[in-house]
Amino acid sequence: MIRMPDNHAQRFQISHEVHARPPEPISGAVKLSCIALTTNWPYSEADLAVVADLTRRYGATPPGPGAKHYSVDLKDFRLVWERHTEFTRYTFIIPLKSGDPFSPAAIESAPPEWLAALPGELIVATHAAILPAGKEAPRHDQLTDQYFSGNALIGAGIAGGTGTAITDFRLHADGFSRILLFNNDMTPWHTGRIVQRLLEIETYRIMALLALPVAQALVPRLSGWEAELSEITAAMTRAEVDDEAKLLNRLMALEAAIEKSHTETQFRFGAAAAYYSLVRKRIEELREDRLSDMQTFQEFTDRRLAPAMETCQSVAGRQSALSERVDRAAQLLSAKVDKALQMQNRQILESMNTRAELQLRLQQTVEGLSVAAITYYVVGVIGYLAGGLAAMGLGVDPKLVMGIAVPLAAGAAIAGVIHTRRELAKRGAPPPG
Repeated sequence: MIRMPDNHAQRFQISHEVHARPPEPISGAVKLSCIALTTNWPYSEADLAVVADLTRRYGATPPGPGAKHYSVDLKDFRLVWERHTEFTRYTFIIPLKSGDPFSPAAIESAPPEWLAALPGELIVATHAAILPAGKEAPRHDQLTDQYFSGNALIGAGIAGGTGTAITDFRLHADGFSRILLFNNDMTPWHTGRIVQRLLEIETYRIMALLALPVAQALVPRLSGWEAELSEITAAMTRAEVDDEAKLLNRLMALEAAIEKSHTETQFRFGAAAAYYSLVRKRIEELREDRLSDMQTFQEFTDRRLAPAMETCQSVAGRQSALSERVDRAAQLLSAKVDKALQMQNRQILESMNTRAELQLRLQQTVEGLSVAAITYYVVGVIGYLAGGLAAMGLGVDPKLVMGIAVPLAAGAAIAGVIHTRRELAKRGAPPPG
């Protein structure tokens, strides 16, 4: 056996990801119910636990730890469980023997108490029926009256004419939307892929629209913030130095509020764009052919979903632009405040220099007076000494001695001051003069 290097920690997970959530092969006439419930992110194990509980009731093997997709035949119905980032989807499939393709619904085969205990909040609920195409195409007026409560239909020939998909994208009295798929010449796996795409169109359409209420609620807040920014920028042009600091505080508070909102809404707007892109791709994969007097899936999306997504994109862009404008205004005002502070500091430094010059002059005056005082006292002492010597009869003239001592004492005093300055300079202290 060949010994290979150690596997990357995520090698198998990445390899299996491209095969996650495969379509279910569907043969013959079938009806199904699909529900999607929003679940907390990151993944919760609660949905996995309820699926494991259901399989134990029917004596089936439960899904393994960390599973994202699980399909099992429970005799009464087939269950397909899928875990996504924001939602968990359950699909119930049963054969369609005869009668109404939507009543009784496939979901009614599941235990009602188990359904009521599913974790999360219901966001999508859809019934679908796959019927073999007859020799004659069904009339649209009969379909809408019989299955779609008289609503306008959306549909198209799909997959090169091998099938026909019809819906009204509306919730009916039971809270479920409805999809009819007529199978002209599709294999079981092809049918499963088409059903999966139709269910994903409905699911991702609803998930994308979760951003619309967020955008609508954000619009008046953005208008208020824009008015606040306009008021602040207008006040900046005439603000005095004392007012600029207050305006800067208002700008900082406004910037914090916008950044908080951006953080709260960024994921929702980003997710909406991703879901909308998936809707468009799934519709493109249907390869639609127009049916008479009926909107195609693409036309319905362009007319109904696209404006909502453009609204979300516009509000998201408006919020980002406002954040940038507030940031620029804050930088400008901060620069003005800094400049005012620099001017104040410059004035303070100039005032300190003036005071230092006055102090230097005063110090020099004091030093001069000190030299004079020292000279006076030293000469006086010498005068007393010379007077004493004269009194002893040594022939000393006190006045002459004092006159000679004056320049010597003054020079010694000046030398002492200079020496003191040098010693202070060596120690790092500023000289006294």
